[in-house]
Amino acid sequence: MKLSTKRRALIVNGALGVLLLGGAGVAYASLNGGSSAEVAPSTTPVTRGTVLSSVSASGAVESARTRSLSFGSSGTVQKIYVENGDKVTKGQILARVDDTAAEESLDAAAASLDAAKDGDTSTASGYSQYVQARNAYRDAKRTLDGTVLKAPFSGTITAVNGTVGGSSSGSGSSSSTGTSSGSASSGGSSGSRGTGSSGGGSTSSSGSSSSGSSGGFIEIADTKRLQVVGDFTESDVTKLKIGLSATVTFDALPGVTASGKVTLIDPVAQTSNNVVQYSATVSLTDVPKTVRLGQTTTVQVIVAKADDALTVPSSAVRTAGGQNTVTVLSGGKQVTKTVEVGVKGDTLTEIKSGLAEGDQVVRTSAGGTGGLQGGFPGGGFPGGGGAVRLGGGR
Repeated sequence: MKLSTKRRALIVNGALGVLLLGGAGVAYASLNGGSSAEVAPSTTPVTRGTVLSSVSASGAVESARTRSLSFGSSGTVQKIYVENGDKVTKGQILARVDDTAAEESLDAAAASLDAAKDGDTSTASGYSQYVQARNAYRDAKRTLDGTVLKAPFSGTITAVNGTVGGSSSGSGSSSSTGTSSGSASSGGSSGSRGTGSSGGGSTSSSGSSSSGSSGGFIEIADTKRLQVVGDFTESDVTKLKIGLSATVTFDALPGVTASGKVTLIDPVAQTSNNVVQYSATVSLTDVPKTVRLGQTTTVQVIVAKADDALTVPSSAVRTAGGQNTVTVLSGGKQVTKTVEVGVKGDTLTEIKSGLAEGDQVVRTSAGGTGGLQGGFPGGGFPGGGGAVRLGGGR
């Protein structure tokens, strides 16, 4: 029997529809685990280890002890013995001004003092003349001592702000770091705070890095006592304590690290662009020889540590309503357990109770379980278009 063209087209389209529907059914069953097992979630075991919690900040290498040295006498610079970058020792002469006038003044003061001593110092008038002559002699000697600039401690010259033939006041700009300011004497202070003399000259240092016009003729820094001042956020600074250990990495020196300790936390905040930060000083120890002043760094301070603790990945811990929970795989099922956490690190979290060593913790991912649940993507059959159209139709 002959079939009409329309009827043949309807039968062919119907057969194709059955095939498509059958294939879709197989695919649906396979994806939804109709006859196959569901994919097991990824897990990681609860293990024992060390959990570290840290805070970090950026900063730059500075000297913990610097001085801005100036002559104690005015005059014309006669000699400069050092250059920028030179290593010097304590008491070494760095520069001097013409001392001719100072020498003459001292000689005159010495003669006046001798005459006063020979006079009658038993009377009030005679003793007064002696005291004036003695004080004048001491002042003249200080003036002569001030024509010579000496190193108050061993260190490195970081700036020379003057030239031979120029004024003893010097000129130019430099950078300096330190922790205090004041006048000093040749003994100087061994620390970064205090006062002293440098061959009759005056010295000063600043509490933080600064640049611009400097009052010192020569700048000196102790490169064996280095530190980094980092700016920490107001939430991180609450975790800092004096004496905490720190690790310093250097942007220009990959793989090079230095250790240190927190020695000072600034009690006063600094606000920039509505961001509140606090400065903290980390004194460096065992500094590699390749480290230089001014190099940019990252400071990481360990604020909490738990040894031999039960640990899980920090990403596996969920916090809601003041409770911490972890999902574990038990008997092939995912079970949520409430846990007590201790130190929270960047990668690991300490578990104080609620889990046992060896428990399998379900790893979490941003995309959820990633499985297909309840149907085909798009809410229907492959292609996202709902039912398959059967036949050519009219």
